Amino acid sequence: MAEIVPLSAAVQSAIHDGDTVAMEGFTHLIPHAAGHEVIRQRRRDLTLVRMTPDVIYDQLIGAGCARKLVFSWGGNPGVGSLHRFRDAIENSWPVPLEVEEHSHAGMANRYVAGASGLPFAVLRGYRGTGLAALSAGIAEITCPFTGERLTAVAALRPDVTVIHAQQADQAGNVQLWGITGVQKEAVLAASRSIVTVEEIVPALRPRPGAVVLPAWTVSYVALVPGGAHPSYALGYSSRDNDFYLAWDAISRDRDAFRGWLDEHVYGPAGRAAASEVPA
Repeated sequence: MAEIVPLSAAVQSAIHDGDTVAMEGFTHLIPHAAGHEVIRQRRRDLTLVRMTPDVIYDQLIGAGCARKLVFSWGGNPGVGSLHRFRDAIENSWPVPLEVEEHSHAGMANRYVAGASGLPFAVLRGYRGTGLAALSAGIAEITCPFTGERLTAVAALRPDVTVIHAQQADQAGNVQLWGITGVQKEAVLAASRSIVTVEEIVPALRPRPGAVVLPAWTVSYVALVPGGAHPSYALGYSSRDNDFYLAWDAISRDRDAFRGWLDEHVYGPAGRAAASEVPA
């Protein structure tokens, strides 16, 4: 059952050096505050998993938290490259980074297989891409019924999945709505999970199209208003487009990046947010 705890306590309990960690959320509800707490706690040798690694993974990679990245697309959305990611690949700074690349469909199906307790998923994909020669967990198989050649992808079972959501109730049940990606599957596939939320309410109000994660599927819930910034949380905050533009310049320069970390992640404001205790 979910425990409602400060974010710092959730990360300390759930995420350990060497873990495979998935942080999901698409366009909005990206768990930036949780990623910053991982940086503050100086976790190392993580395998980071995300369908669309963007600014938060650029920050984690630049801070030296990552050993490997498993992904299907990477970039600063609407702006350009992830320069800390590029520096790690091209120059091994601050540490070398191994990559494992998949298609969007492949990653989504891998999460579904993990959530379903299956060893792999099957899809029509990857053929002709060359990805099977570059990345693990991809194999051609023959359908036993039709003889068709298909692609099998190994299940994703992260040690920890981290997501952001709009609400949880006082029992730890979680509800998110708007654009939903693979958060549900990623949580169900993981051994442990952390959900940061905008608000803790007495009871969840049903919403059309919402995803509800029962308390028994979640390990830790942490109250972190604004925890998706600079992405947005539908109904609570807006996307900070200026930050994404500014990040391009910040992330190009190692010293500028270090200065940003010192001020915005390691500084007092970041530490205070991670220690907030629900009323």
